[in-house]
Amino acid sequence: MKALTKGIFIGAASTIAAIASGALAFHKTVIKPVEDQEEKFDENRRAAIRKGRSAHQI
Repeated sequence: MKALTKGIFIGAASTIAAIASGALAFHKTVIKPVEDQEEKFDENRRAAIRKGRSAHQI
């Protein structure tokens, strides 16, 4: 009975670790690049607005 409970705890810990590492890998490969690209677009948009406003000052 002792080996069974030990196996259940090790299996549960391994499953949780696998899910966490999968989520972290997904975040790094899919979500982070999209967020970086959106941030770059926002910076470019702000720069374009600044240039547009400064070009039309009297």
